[in-house]
Amino acid sequence: MHDLEGVTKSDQVRALGLSTLAFTVCFAVWTIFSIIGVKIKQDLGLSETQFGLLVATPVLTGSLSRIFLGVWTDQFGGRIMLPLQMLITAISVWLLASVHTYAVFLMAALGLGLAGGSFIIGIAYVSRWFEADKQGTALGIFGAGNVGAAVTNFAAPFLVLAYGWEDTARIYAVVLVIMAVAFYIFAKEDPVRVKQKRTGEKPASALKQLEPLKDIQVWRFATYYFFVFGGFVAFASFLPRYYVGAYGVALTSAGVFAGMYSLPGSIFRALGGWMSDVWGARMVMYLTFGVSLIVLFVMSYPETTYIVKGIPHPDGSENLIKFSFGIPLYVFVFLTVILGFMMSLGKAAVYKHIPVYFPQNVGAVGGLVGMIGGLGGFVLPIAFGMLLDIFQVWSVVFMLMFLLVAVSLIWMHLAIRSMDRKAHPELTNNKHLSDVPH
Repeated sequence: MHDLEGVTKSDQVRALGLSTLAFTVCFAVWTIFSIIGVKIKQDLGLSETQFGLLVATPVLTGSLSRIFLGVWTDQFGGRIMLPLQMLITAISVWLLASVHTYAVFLMAALGLGLAGGSFIIGIAYVSRWFEADKQGTALGIFGAGNVGAAVTNFAAPFLVLAYGWEDTARIYAVVLVIMAVAFYIFAKEDPVRVKQKRTGEKPASALKQLEPLKDIQVWRFATYYFFVFGGFVAFASFLPRYYVGAYGVALTSAGVFAGMYSLPGSIFRALGGWMSDVWGARMVMYLTFGVSLIVLFVMSYPETTYIVKGIPHPDGSENLIKFSFGIPLYVFVFLTVILGFMMSLGKAAVYKHIPVYFPQNVGAVGGLVGMIGGLGGFVLPIAFGMLLDIFQVWSVVFMLMFLLVAVSLIWMHLAIRSMDRKAHPELTNNKHLSDVPH
């Protein structure tokens, strides 16, 4: 465990507060296509698949970048890496406003996606300021910066209406630059970097930091994160389009409804971190997968019209009774709020493990887990678009997510039971260590 000698409560609050604010701004930028993408789709006449690729492309960069950004943060520290990442991203966001063709939009989206890499930089930076028994709560609070998706869903539609999507992108770029400068000025060097400079100790090589990635446990955590984070990002980007298409609401209303999903999907991550500290991350993951399975089952039911052949009329003509069943808008919005809440708990539970099991490799391990999870945010929107183009049924999106959660829950349960039997052969088949965070 790293040395926290000389670290004050004020230092911890400063590090956590600045990192969370910076991550919130970055996440708002990362999901900007969920709103301006709807206008771009209309302007360019994009198909559902093309739109899915557009909103997913920033997630690809944000995901793939996490592995090397995590390693570099372990080596050079978050105080340098986070402002640098934000400044580079701001350039891409500003240039986005001058793009006019779909192919170049995709290229600009790749640069904008670097905003998603801020997560692993912050995880590695914040974890160095806190004791092991408080890291779950601290990282949960930091992860609440996912609320940036809600900020975009709530605010961006009104900015687009007032200034157009081009100036909305420029506003985002300016805010990103301001945040980068503020973080560099007010943040402090983390305790590990301070010790390394004082003692002359060199950070572990990149190859050494990547060694834990051979552990199957790391890849299991990454699989969980594919749903709780990748699914969250995918829905945050997709739901505005869903509300406009499936329920015919205005873009501003669609943004508000999508924000109602993103908000609990972000702010309650801190609660998930606390629950993981107290009850164990394993139990939180069971809760997340179980409730999500039920919610997605209901959301998967398509709007259906039934025709029942009734008793013939007195004149002998057919008596066809028609009635329809579908999920009302207010019920659907409520279900997304529950789903977002459960995902927020799951996101915190996954990252509770990493500084506990891999304290010297938080950046590298967290980077891989974040990369795989983020790839979910890239793959899923594209899959959503393809399924909609093929089946022409809105709820097919949630059928896919239901299958993903069902497979994840079964796989997790079987793996945990197998580990329990190997580690504790005295346990019966009806018992397992529910308080051990795996």
